Amino acid sequence: MSKGRVLIVDDDADIRQVVSVLLRSEGYETETAANGQEAILKVLEIRDLDLLILDIMMPGMDGIEVCRKIRKFSNVPVLFLTAKSQDDDKVDAYNEGGDDYIVKPFDQTDLLLKIKSLLRRYNNYQGHTKVERGIEVLSEHVAVDKDRRIATKAGVRINLTDKEYAILSTLLENRGEVVLNKDLYEAVWGGDYSPSAGNKIMVHVLNLRKKIEEDINNPSIVKTVWGKGYRIDK
Repeated sequence: MSKGRVLIVDDDADIRQVVSVLLRSEGYETETAANGQEAILKVLEIRDLDLLILDIMMPGMDGIEVCRKIRKFSNVPVLFLTAKSQDDDKVDAYNEGGDDYIVKPFDQTDLLLKIKSLLRRYNNYQGHTKVERGIEVLSEHVAVDKDRRIATKAGVRINLTDKEYAILSTLLENRGEVVLNKDLYEAVWGGDYSPSAGNKIMVHVLNLRKKIEEDINNPSIVKTVWGKGYRIDK
């Protein structure tokens, strides 16, 4: 029986490998991520995540920022494992939601004891930690939290209008299926569909794509089904 599922985030492949092998030998399941954006996506995706081991010094988004963003939607325990040893670094880590801190190079026994202590503390006093329900992952960087009615890109909230979110929500409710223009208009705007309504939908979909797509000329999330409507693939 697994002792818990742990996500290891470090841009150093050797560290990811060493920690993963150590934890698996002790009965833990492990996942890995090489950067901050990948870490945020995996926290959103993994519904039974028990612990996050997080480096600070990573290219792009550092571990402090990753922790800050994850705390907006998850209470998963965060153990910082980093070469940064200054008191200011530790203060920043704890202030942004970190639960414990180990400096590299680390003692394996110390790491295992801290992991065991963190998991016991959170499971006993806060219950099993979970990401909030209702998360839909749309791409490597984009996710929608249906419970909170927000969309995020690389962990940052996207400023969608009510109509843009309604379009996105309607397509997600029918994910994998084509939503006809007529049905989309009635769901988002109400009233009867007319030829001019198709242009209104097209303008709002274009604005939505500008905010969530990597390439609006070749959209990978909201796809056009010519002559019919729009679709988000499963």
